Amino acid sequence: MTKKNSILAAIALIVISVVFARGPVAQDPSYHLFADQRTILGIPNGMNVLSNLGFIIAGAWGLAHLVLLLKQGGMTTLLLEYLLFFVGIFLSGIGSCFYHYRPDNASLVWDRLPMTMAFMAFLCSLISERIDERAGAMLLTPLLATGAFSVAYWVWSGDLRLYIVVQFLPLILLPLILVLFRAPRSYSIPVWSLAALYLVSKVLEHFDQSVYSMTGFVSGHTLKHVLASAGTACIVKMLYDRKKALTASMLDRASQGAG
Repeated sequence: MTKKNSILAAIALIVISVVFARGPVAQDPSYHLFADQRTILGIPNGMNVLSNLGFIIAGAWGLAHLVLLLKQGGMTTLLLEYLLFFVGIFLSGIGSCFYHYRPDNASLVWDRLPMTMAFMAFLCSLISERIDERAGAMLLTPLLATGAFSVAYWVWSGDLRLYIVVQFLPLILLPLILVLFRAPRSYSIPVWSLAALYLVSKVLEHFDQSVYSMTGFVSGHTLKHVLASAGTACIVKMLYDRKKALTASMLDRASQGAG
């Protein structure tokens, strides 16, 4: 194991240890009491429900682009990781619509379960892109299983600690990986954008009521959905630009060969 990999492993162990050092973390019942509970177009909690369309659109856009890539070059481990990421985003949009339509712990399961798929698949894609593709491939199945188990464990035990690790460990490792393993701007800028937008979205989620009181028409949680889905769109755009650049390079080589 290289020094850089050792740093990442140590940080991961520290984060896991800190989270599990405290007692079990129960779901706060007040979590379901969102600031904006207006009915819109006959939909309860309409803004929080409808703002999930961003996830559905971004996820579908990513999936449509990957289908084109698969038709051109077949499945690779990296494409599978991105495919699962967009599937997770798409399904989390649907699950979050269901949850916000009837917010309680039972419906929250269908919001969180696909989110774990998105978190873990993107972490594996990050490892494949910047560290080692074989490592990303080896980690994909166990990390996806851990994500799903974190939600199942919460349902069974009421303890959120493992889910907290699944959600926040990728966010902590992401900047470390980008700093330790230098990436081209065409990759680093979209990924930094995703991280920044998601971080701001979590802050807005925390200040849900304050944002709603200040604006009078949009809540922090609604804005969380908008910004987080915009982060996903950054990754779709990155993959689209990558394909565009590759196609241009192939055409350029072909024209040079013809000349």
